[in-house]
Amino acid sequence: MPKPRRRSFLQRMHGAYKKSKNKVRNNMNVYENKNFFEILAGNTYPGRGIMIGKSEDGKKAVFAYFIMGRSANSRNRIFNIEGDDVVIYPFDASKVEDPSLIIYSPIRVFGKKTIVTNGNQTDTIYDFLNDGKSFEEALETRCFEPDAPNYTPRISGIIDIENGLSYKLSILKSADSEGSACDRYTFSYSGINGVAHFISTYNQDGNPIPTFTGEPRRVELKGDIDELANNIWESLNEANKISLYVRTIDIETGEYEARLFNKNN
Repeated sequence: MPKPRRRSFLQRMHGAYKKSKNKVRNNMNVYENKNFFEILAGNTYPGRGIMIGKSEDGKKAVFAYFIMGRSANSRNRIFNIEGDDVVIYPFDASKVEDPSLIIYSPIRVFGKKTIVTNGNQTDTIYDFLNDGKSFEEALETRCFEPDAPNYTPRISGIIDIENGLSYKLSILKSADSEGSACDRYTFSYSGINGVAHFISTYNQDGNPIPTFTGEPRRVELKGDIDELANNIWESLNEANKISLYVRTIDIETGEYEARLFNKNN
């Protein structure tokens, strides 16, 4: 009786590849909009996060920015509204240990552009725009935060309603565990009704805390500002959440609504 023919290594690898490819095709839709609130609720410590998108009816730009903290220094913060901008201040000034990384303006408005970031690169971007330069040029001058061993990424976003809606998200992060170089990534989007993109500083809690990886998460955006803001706030980890700011901007007029949450009050 003849022996059964054995498949070559290449044939076996090709078969395994086909099975893997079919599995990915069946289980992965790259255009799927994830549930934003489930992403937040399933993560005890994403750190600081930016979400930007377009409302279901296509009339508004929508963004949210939140901060979280594990240390007493990080938790000693509140959001304050100053005109069209938002500034972070210490809740109790007597307890401030290091103000350099916790006190900054996360949100500033420049004409029909709104800047939102997790650090003082907000001011860098604003100054570059004021000089006729770009979002990307501004961030070429900045790097991740010097908080070894975490090397917290700098995340930034910009919303532009000059001609409809477009927006960008950026992350500046360490190229290795030693902080020896900075990798810079920028993602540019055209607004799609009911779709947003979310980026955070960390993938999850840890020691050191693992940096965010991959592209910004594509998430579903629906409901009015109150529903959105309340659901985000409720989804964030109770022990670690500190503040949240949500704004919707009328793309035609530039008028906006906002909601603010501070755990310290």
